[in-house]
Amino acid sequence: MNILIVSGSPRRGGNTDIMAETFREEAAKNGHQAELISLSGKKIAPCLGCQYCFSHDGQCVQKDDMAQLLEMVDKADLLVLASPIYWFDVSAQLKCFIDRLYARGKKGFHHNQAALLLDSASPGVYDAAISQYKAICAYLKWEDKGIITIPGMKQKGDMAQNADLEKVRQLARGL
Repeated sequence: MNILIVSGSPRRGGNTDIMAETFREEAAKNGHQAELISLSGKKIAPCLGCQYCFSHDGQCVQKDDMAQLLEMVDKADLLVLASPIYWFDVSAQLKCFIDRLYARGKKGFHHNQAALLLDSASPGVYDAAISQYKAICAYLKWEDKGIITIPGMKQKGDMAQNADLEKVRQLARGL
């Protein structure tokens, strides 16, 4: 299986990246092609809603890093979205990526499976992100392969010692 993992953390090497890399490593150990893309440092403009993509085979009018990411999405069998929770939802970087998936709204997606990895400092802050993810999966008829939430991430690197990383490994092994 070709797996694309997209980390929406603006902080390279932080807790979300550790979680996403753990998923990537475990998926690769289990025979999958797994690639992790960090949105940190990528130039992805917000969707303009112009629908240029609908009349141009999914090509966006904007010329930024999203063009390459859409090509990667087109090759994926499973899309894994990873994000820290900032103010009760996914990061702005991941939300921009999700909005720009609109370019495939008419053309469609190769993959029909997705998973969600979330971390936060506080427990109980995941409802909005999970609701959005479930709505996307339902609308696009993507099979939800799993949702992992890991609270308690107060300092950069806390994830590396967190026992809940085993849940991430189990999800990757179960594919």
